[in-house]
Amino acid sequence: MLKEELIKKSPVRILEKSIEGGLKAGNIGVIASRKGIGKTSVLVQLALDKLMQGKKIIHVSFTTHTSYVISWYENIFTEVAKRKNLENYADVHDELVKNRVIMNFNQEGVTTEQILKSLRAMIDEGGFQADAIISDGFDFGRADPSHLGAVREFAAAHGLEFWYSCTMTGEEPLIDKHNVPVILREFIKDIAVLILLEPKAEYIHFIVVKDHGRMNPADLNIKLDAKTLLIAET
Repeated sequence: MLKEELIKKSPVRILEKSIEGGLKAGNIGVIASRKGIGKTSVLVQLALDKLMQGKKIIHVSFTTHTSYVISWYENIFTEVAKRKNLENYADVHDELVKNRVIMNFNQEGVTTEQILKSLRAMIDEGGFQADAIISDGFDFGRADPSHLGAVREFAAAHGLEFWYSCTMTGEEPLIDKHNVPVILREFIKDIAVLILLEPKAEYIHFIVVKDHGRMNPADLNIKLDAKTLLIAET
């Protein structure tokens, strides 16, 4: 399969159609679930889809080292390429790597201002004009509600999307009557798209909680394969 055909047939196209054409520049999206459900896999697949389109990605990790993040990209890209018989595999792979930057932060020792300053330096001074930022492992339970407001202003100023993962922790119930994770209630006004991952017997279900102002719209026609953690159509 040619790269262009792979992009066209990607399940991410279904996700985009279901959330008013995608997250779009200047907005924040969050993938939330309990620990170990597949949030990182979803974020990496969203990033790979953009990389396949020639876009630039900055992947920010708050919990793992660069080598671990790279292994996620390598494993998922290899699995997708193998399943779809991607042509010019090596050339496509090298092209993707050139358009990706990985940064690591220790949330305990860094402020929102310092994070954004580092990203600004990479984009403005480093000349890496990112189209999206993937933020994995950020602990919303330890964050100030003003964090996302500052990030949203940054995203709007630089014309990029900002995707987060969120691990739902604490005492039950973990979500309120509107399906909003309790840990995110103070942040919800700054979130444009919120998706929950709900484990089922043989797959992981996508639930759209917020879609650009709409709360709890129709479910997505995609799922996460429980074994491969790849996004697939239902």
